[in-house]
Amino acid sequence: MSVASGLDFSPAYGVAEPIASGVRRLTARNGGPLTFRGTNCYLLGDREITVIDPGPDDDAHVEDLLQVAGAPIRRIVLSHDHADHAGAVRRLSQLTGAEVIGAAPDATRPLYRPDRVLSHGDRVETEAGLLGAIATPGHTAGHLCYDLAERELLFSGDHVMAWSTSVVVPPDGSMADYMASLDRIATVGPRTYLPGHGGPVIDGPARVSELKRHRQAREAAILRALDSKGRTVGEIVAAVYIGLDPALAGAAALSVKAHIDWLEERGLVGRDEDRLSRR
Repeated sequence: MSVASGLDFSPAYGVAEPIASGVRRLTARNGGPLTFRGTNCYLLGDREITVIDPGPDDDAHVEDLLQVAGAPIRRIVLSHDHADHAGAVRRLSQLTGAEVIGAAPDATRPLYRPDRVLSHGDRVETEAGLLGAIATPGHTAGHLCYDLAERELLFSGDHVMAWSTSVVVPPDGSMADYMASLDRIATVGPRTYLPGHGGPVIDGPARVSELKRHRQAREAAILRALDSKGRTVGEIVAAVYIGLDPALAGAAALSVKAHIDWLEERGLVGRDEDRLSRR
């Protein structure tokens, strides 16, 4: 049996769907190859609202958020600074006066200016309970997950999802960091994970184990694809990702590059200009 229910995820767009007491999910209409059915925005509380990842900067989506909130939006909490999660921050904070809290934005492309940057172990008080920040770099350098222990829920952003693995894009993303973050999040304990895309992960730690095995298998496949003559990243992608959807070729190449970077750090792969070989 799968530990995830995200593969058949069919959100009701424009509706805040109840997840648990004091927790609702609104899914943005920005579905695509890298966003699945769209970005999940989570609303915590009934009398005052905390929004986790407000989603893309889209007029209709921001209007949906304001309509379904049903109460003042007091704070906006960010898992990371990608536009599909954080694009609406500036507009929503301007419209509501909400405090912006969470992941530090990339200084080279800041989408928002946080009022408070969180570090591992910091907490945010919400009507639904205390959110505990968990540093989970990998997908991005500043990625954070949030544990809502009172509800046995963990908001996993793009770090752990049911429908797909996380895309790791160097230099902001790091495969070494991603694997270490999987180990860190698994120590939190039994939780249902609520990801940034797709449906809930019913057994979070079991899904983490699946993802680790997947990445280890991918690394082994990359090493098998390398020979004494060396290969380019494109040639490795063709050898490893059989039958890949062309729309995902770019993401696959970035993932391979992230694996190669980590293999080079450990001295397992050598580079001669654009060609890579096993040492």
